[in-house]
Parts: sequence; structure tokens; C-alpha cells
Amino acid sequence: MASSYPGSPSRLGYEAADRLILFGVSAAGLVSALLLLWALGDIVFAAAFLATFLALAMLVLLFAQFRRASAAAAPMLDIALLGAALDEGADAVAITDRAGKLVYANRTFANWFRGYAPPPGIPLGEQAVESLSTAARAAWRDGQAPVHGIRLDHGPLEVSVARAGQHEDHLVWRFGRAETFDIAGEAARMIEGEPGLRLGEAGMMAVLVAHDGRVIAANRVFGHRALGGEGDIAGRSFVDLLHNGEDGRIRLAQEDEDAAPLRLVQVPIDPSRPDGPTLFVILDEADAASGEAQGPSATNLYALLGMMPLGLALAERDGRFLFINDAFARAAGTGTRDTPVYPSDLVVKEDKSAVSDAVRRFAAGQAMSGDIAIRLKHRPEEPVALTIAGARGLGSAAVLLSLKDNSEENRLKRQVAQATKMQAVGQLAGGVAHDFNNILTAIIGHCDLMMMRHTPGDSDYDDIQQIKHNSNRAAGLTRQLLAFSRQQTLRPQILQLPDVISEISNLLKRLLGETVTLVVKHGRNLGAVRADPGQLEQVIVNLAVNARDAMADGGTLTLQTYSVSSTEVRQLGSDILPIADYTALSVSDTGVGIPADVLGKVFEPFFTTKEVGKGTGLGLSTVYGIVKQSGGFIFVDSKVGQGTTFVIYLPVHRAETPAPTAPLRKEKSGELWGSGTILLVEDEDMVRAVAERALSRQGYKVLTASNGEEALETLEAAADNEPIDLLISDVVMPTMDGPTLVRHAREKFPALPILFMSGYAEEQLRRSIAIDNVAFLPKPFSVQQLAEAARDTLRPAQPREDAEEDETEE
Repeated sequence: MASSYPGSPSRLGYEAADRLILFGVSAAGLVSALLLLWALGDIVFAAAFLATFLALAMLVLLFAQFRRASAAAAPMLDIALLGAALDEGADAVAITDRAGKLVYANRTFANWFRGYAPPPGIPLGEQAVESLSTAARAAWRDGQAPVHGIRLDHGPLEVSVARAGQHEDHLVWRFGRAETFDIAGEAARMIEGEPGLRLGEAGMMAVLVAHDGRVIAANRVFGHRALGGEGDIAGRSFVDLLHNGEDGRIRLAQEDEDAAPLRLVQVPIDPSRPDGPTLFVILDEADAASGEAQGPSATNLYALLGMMPLGLALAERDGRFLFINDAFARAAGTGTRDTPVYPSDLVVKEDKSAVSDAVRRFAAGQAMSGDIAIRLKHRPEEPVALTIAGARGLGSAAVLLSLKDNSEENRLKRQVAQATKMQAVGQLAGGVAHDFNNILTAIIGHCDLMMMRHTPGDSDYDDIQQIKHNSNRAAGLTRQLLAFSRQQTLRPQILQLPDVISEISNLLKRLLGETVTLVVKHGRNLGAVRADPGQLEQVIVNLAVNARDAMADGGTLTLQTYSVSSTEVRQLGSDILPIADYTALSVSDTGVGIPADVLGKVFEPFFTTKEVGKGTGLGLSTVYGIVKQSGGFIFVDSKVGQGTTFVIYLPVHRAETPAPTAPLRKEKSGELWGSGTILLVEDEDMVRAVAERALSRQGYKVLTASNGEEALETLEAAADNEPIDLLISDVVMPTMDGPTLVRHAREKFPALPILFMSGYAEEQLRRSIAIDNVAFLPKPFSVQQLAEAARDTLRPAQPREDAEEDETEE
């Protein structure tokens, strides 16, 4: 990874310049004072002038130094944090400054382009460099610009350039693999399948030929006539299967001279590839009599073109359309009622003349093909390629046009780009939340320790309570960041959605107010789901609050639960929702609705349509993160003026009924006191200090270590004196992390209880902390939570018989 940043002159350079300026100003002031002394003869006035002049010069110099110091204190680009967010991505990303200097490039960029050459000067050829330079100028002017036609060894690239940064003084270059559609493979499958049989019944033979003249695929009728029904047609030379008779007409080599001559119609499958395959449609001359295609032969030809997987159309010499298949109509964005008359009717005004000239040129010229970049009326922001080929032997048709529908492909590209962006932001949010959790742990812990020395009524008690209250609010914000990044700690349970809604129905009524009516409907035969009830309640509350804000003048909020079977999911035909049984929750309102251009951004973090100060933009992103982390799916549908509906699908939990367990004993506050020796390992000094004090107040003897190596040494030394009863360790530490420390410690102390603590989620760390006899405590935690976790980890499992006996005695 390479990184750089546009710098500034060194401090020594500034000091030298300041001394030079000070010397020059002083000399100028001295000369001016001498001139005044010579002119006026008043030495007091000249000295006062010199002193005032020097004082003003010093003030100006100090102000300049202060401005430079402020500029130097401006936040710099955190390359390490940027690298952690982007290095693992599938796209190649680079950032350049105004001068074209490379600020950052991830590993994928270095692998693809064999180094860290700053764009647009990457080794892709002069044409690619020119295209990238043009896009860079457009991005500086318009904010962003796409780049088309860039290829690498592994295939075509999707390239975008965007202006970014706090001062919009950087360019972000993103190179991603373009999704490709195997037109040749699809055509081969159709020719050998049912469509090929239909063509044979209509009297047409179809052959797909590679660029080297070898047959890739053919329908059954051609194979039977060309080989006499023996052998495999694939791989044979197409030219060897044909014969040019004495009359100059083409026939099959297998047939006699008196057989009907053939007419070959050549259709380019993928004109963008010069080595791509070609489709040959072969008709008997007897059926397609010389002259214009009429009657059944024209119908057969149109039937063939209608079954092709790519958009095809035929036009006359004057440019009028003769035929348009469904794929061409979809790609062009036309319907049955507004069928275009000319190809130029499909494009924007600026491209009409170019299309008309191209059609006229190919209709009057030789049988050749070419591409032209156009912008369609219904999608002017995305240029597409229109392939035009001169047609021969098709009656009145003089031009064959091909247009590929890229809408689905572009939609998938946008989804991949959005998912990549959300993943990068999620990783960044998770890292920030982890570091913030350490700070909050220290603040909350010190507040708890101070409150042990103060009682209600003390002058400082209310201040301490306020600090702890604000710290808990900050912890809630941290949990939202972790929920968005799907890294929060969940405590899933087997539950029913109606029970969760019933628990918070009173809270929802208070939140909605008197102008909004709450309607709750429950379906029958709802399957149980596995989720964290507290987090699920937060999802419902967030959606309800958003619905309330959308109904300022009142309305109705409807919560409805219903079951969705796998058959119903299959009928939905969704590419996102796997086929399974679900329990669904629908949250509908009658509010103002969400515009279509905003609907795709509602789950993005920090995106809000509310007024400044009335929304953080984390509500719906938190909802999305909780639902996805719970294994569910969420969809939104909205129409302006008609309201919005959010639908959550949670998979039905299928599990055997667990055996009944003995009720747990109720803990008493006095049982938080304990005894024994605890080894506390934490690399953050402030967290280690507050945890040590908290455990010491509960009666434990506490030994501390700031890293894994020091902890192992402490374990070795304590083994000779008194054993360690409990090891409490952070998970993520430099040099040696917590799981590695535990594995080394368990080699000599196999029964040592372990309590892990971390600001990351337990689910995220589960693979690394998959060790027997370990407990987990998420940060931030209070003094009481730490004491309870230490007590529960130290206490051996109580036999079931003893538990039942204790419960009976109570």
C-alpha cells in the first residue's frame, strides 16, 4: 500500500522565512526613522515612529504564525483507518489530490495495475489514459463521472471518478469488474433446446459458429441434414459441411446437386468482440423464393428473431422499422402502444442525426457491422451500444439492428457498489464504536466508584448521576453504530412476534400521541422466531417514531403479523429472499410517503430527510442492521401521498422443545462479594485501572498486566506462590491477543476459568474465542456488571439436584 499527502513547507523553512521578513521590516523601519530625523530634526518623534512600526510588524508576524499553526492543526487524512476500511474490498480504489499526486491506493489497485502509478497514468494504453483524463476533468467540474471501455486482463472494468473530501479537493477512483452476460452460451442453449426444435418445425436451420469456423451448436434439423443423422455436429468445420455448386449456389455437402439451394443469413451475436461467434440462419431457396421475403418465409424469419435472447430489429432501406422483437423493445424502453417508426425515434435529440446517418450508410454499403454509442430517451444518463449491420437476402430488410438490455445488469452493479460502500462504512463504524466503548467503560466505572462514596443529598451526587446518565446515552449511540455494522452483541431468544408487540403497545401509544391511531392485527399459525427481544422492540419503536413524524396531521399506524410459507416466497420470485418459512411483521402508515429518488437511500447511515436537529440518520440504518444480524430481511414500499410500508421477514425457528431446566436461584446483592485472586489483562490503562479498583472493592485480590506476554509471566510467578482463580482478559490486544494468551495459559492451567471482555460483539469474535469454559462481558460495563460476571464465572456449576433442593427450601 502506498500513501502520501500534499504537504507544506517544513517548520525550519518557515522560521528562516520569518527571520528574513523580520530583518527586512526592521531595516525598512530604521531607514524610515532616519529619514524622519533628517527631515524634522526631532529625535523623540523618530524613535516613537520606529517603535510603533516595529510593534505593528511583530503583531503581523505573530498573526501569520498563528494562522499557520491553526492550519497545521487541521485534521489530516488517517491513512491507517482508510486502509482498514478499503484494503479488503473487491474493487481497486485510489485517491489523488488536486496536483494529481497519489494519496492512497489499496492492495487490489496495486495487484491489478502492477504498482502505484497515480491515475490517470496507469498502464492501460494511451486510449484508456485519455478516457480517464477526460473523466477526471469532468469529475472536477460536475462532481463525478463514469468511464466506459476500460479493459484489463480479466475482462472489462466499470470505472467511476468522484470528487470528495472535506474541501472537495480529492478525486476517488474506483475500478470494479463489470458484470458480463454470456450471450453466446445462451444462444447455444436455445439452439440446442426447445427453440431450436421449433425452428426446425418451421423449416429453418440454425448454426452457431465460432470465429475459427468450428460449429459450436446447431439445431437437430441441421445436424440430420448435414451429417445424415450420424455423429456429433459440434467441433466440425462449418465450411466443410457446405458445398458451392456449379450454378454458384450453396448446398449442403451431404446432399446432391439437384437438392434445393440454401440461403444463409448471418447474425452477429456479440459485435463488441471481434473473435465472437456468429449465428447462421439457413433457409431453403425453394421456401424463401428469390426476391422479397413474403408470406410464410418472412413469418418464419420473424419468429426466429423473436426467440433470440438479444434485442434484434429489421429496418428498410429508408430506415423504417419492419420488425422489433420483445428483447429489443424492452431494451429500448418502448411499449406496444408507442412503437417507434424509425431508429432515431428511440434516442435523445442530440443523437438522432448520428443514428439516421449510420442506418443510411450501412443500408447502402457492404454487408458489414459496427457499433454506435447512443443515449435512449427513457435512460439518457446511461449510454448504450447500438449494433448496426447491413442485411442481405432478407427481402425488403436492409439493416439489422441489435440492442442489449443493460437495465438488470446496471441494477446489479448499483447493488454491488451500494453493498461495498455499506460494508466499508460498517467496518469504520464498528472500529470507532470499539474504541469509544473503552472510553465509556472508564467513565461509567469511575462514576460507579464515586457514587459508592456519596449518598443521595450530597452536593456532588446529582452531578455524578448526570455524568453517568450522559455516558449511558453515549453507550446507546455506540450500540446504534454497532447495530448498523452488525457487530452488536445480541441475546437471541425463541419468541413470538405478537408477544413482543404486546409488551410495547402501551409505550407505542404514548409515543404516537392522540392524533395517530394504532391498529394491531395478528395472523394465525405464526411460527416462532429467534431474535433478541430488546433489539426487536427497538426496531418496532424506531419504525413507529418515523411513521409518527410522517403523519404530522394525524393518521393510522398499522402493525400486522402474518405467516409466509415457502410456497408463497417462491411465488414472490424475489432474488434476495431465500425460499423458506417466515413470520412477517408489516408496519404501515398513512403519511406523506417517500419519493422514489430517496427510497433507495433510507437505510444508509446519516441520511435523513428531517430538519436539522430532528434526526441523526441512524434510526433506519440501526433497524436494517438488527434485522440482518437476526437473520431476517426488510423491504420498504412507499408512494408519495399514500403512505409507507416496511415489511420484516424473520425465518421461522425449527428446533426441538428443550428439556425443562431447574429455575435459577435469585441472587442477593451481598453475594457480589467474593474472594480469590484475579489476573486482569487489559491494554487500555484507563479501563484496567477502573476494573482493578472495582474488583478490589468486591474483596478480590487483583493482579494486572497490560499485554499477553506480561500476563504469562505473572501466571508463571503466581503458580509458585498462590494460584490464579480467574483470568479476565481483553480480546483484541497488540502483540498477543486474548485468545492466544488463553491457549498458552491453558497448557499449564487447563481448569483456569476465563472471562473475556471486549467492545466488539460476541458473535463477531465467536470464532476466535471458541474455547471451553469461557464467559463474555461486552463493553461498556458498570462496576456491578463486572462484579456479577466475575462471580458467575468463578462459581462452579451447581448440580441440578442441589438447585431443586434450594428452590424447595425457599
